Amino acid sequence: MGKEKRELVKKSARGAPNSDSARSRNVHAPNRSSALPRLRLRVTAAAESIIRAGHPWLFGDSVHEQNRDGESGELAVIYGRQNRFLAIGLFDPDSPIRLRVLHFGKPTTIDTAWWRRRLRAAIARRDGLFDEQTTGYRWINGESDGWPGLVLDRYDSTLVLKLYTAAWLPRLEEIVELIRAELNPERIVLRLSRNIQTTAHTKFSLSDGEFLIGDRRDACSMFLQTGLRFEADVVRGQKTGFFFDQRENRRLVETLARGRDVLNAFSFSGGFSVHAARGGAKSVTDLDISAHALESAKRNFALNKEHTEVACCRHAMIQTDAFEWLAGNRDRTFDLVILDPPSMAKREIERAGAIQAYGRLVQSGIAHLRPGGVLVSASCSAHVSAEAFFGAVRLAAKTSRRKFTELQTTGHAPDHPATFPEANYLKCIYLGF
Repeated sequence: MGKEKRELVKKSARGAPNSDSARSRNVHAPNRSSALPRLRLRVTAAAESIIRAGHPWLFGDSVHEQNRDGESGELAVIYGRQNRFLAIGLFDPDSPIRLRVLHFGKPTTIDTAWWRRRLRAAIARRDGLFDEQTTGYRWINGESDGWPGLVLDRYDSTLVLKLYTAAWLPRLEEIVELIRAELNPERIVLRLSRNIQTTAHTKFSLSDGEFLIGDRRDACSMFLQTGLRFEADVVRGQKTGFFFDQRENRRLVETLARGRDVLNAFSFSGGFSVHAARGGAKSVTDLDISAHALESAKRNFALNKEHTEVACCRHAMIQTDAFEWLAGNRDRTFDLVILDPPSMAKREIERAGAIQAYGRLVQSGIAHLRPGGVLVSASCSAHVSAEAFFGAVRLAAKTSRRKFTELQTTGHAPDHPATFPEANYLKCIYLGF
């Protein structure tokens, strides 16, 4: 970690508790199977090719030989043809993704020092990305940072550790201690994917939203994003409490907002809206089906009233199904329309329907645009490629029979690297009419 970044982290985490404050009953050392032979997997030829190409997932139906039953979180070795070492990773007997690869190539020893180097490498990738005006971002982005199924987000002095596989649960104590030693946070909050919450509770006495370090007095953590103040419900909020991945697009929206009336559909906690307001928007209208999300957006506006532009911006909120509102209410028009819906394709089988839905959504958004307006359309569906999404948006724009110019397209933020196809989910396109 660079000196400036390390000093920033230490400054924000001043007063961090000592190790006695961790809830030791809820963190566990990894399962040790020293008396048993190393878990060995042999895989199909197709899977071997995929693993050699660097893909971090091995699916259960690709395993054709296993020397013994394995435990969740145990290290397992994949062997290829000629009995050669191929990779080593975390075994998960209860998941379709049977093994999440940690290391490819030559054999290596995975111990505490190895984990420490892996954590420091992820931290180093963020060096120079942010200054003191941004204290909320992603430290670890799962597989793409070499931590498959694990995300670590920073909310100033609070860190949120989210797990997407039960394979990490037996190793939680080891990982938390490493994070504490390297980043010295005041709090670490545990978030659990829905598919592992039952296992976490019954086998490890762990719950989603639990504080592993620190106490609950700051369930809504405060942080800065490009100098703007935001709160995040790190205990109950979606994902880890906020969507850091749209940071760069919010900055772009801010540059486009001056003098405009802005519609932010699927507004969540108002990230795009507050940036548009600081950018000089005349008004911002938020649409969201969640009253809780709209209340959060209202508080985020209030947190930034010291900015003259935010204080002067008219902020309206409408609790509604954004799809239905956009399809109707054609008399309401705006100069800048932002469409950032939830994922429309959570499974591959939903891909075709999602592409059509994106097209219909864009058509509805365009209908609310005044001449000279700008449409911002984003997708977070990993099963819909950037090519397919941008194609659907462009087709919808052509169908509108209005002249338009494609201003630009964007992808992942730098703290959200994507190193394999399934990790590529975020894309955004800007059209001027």
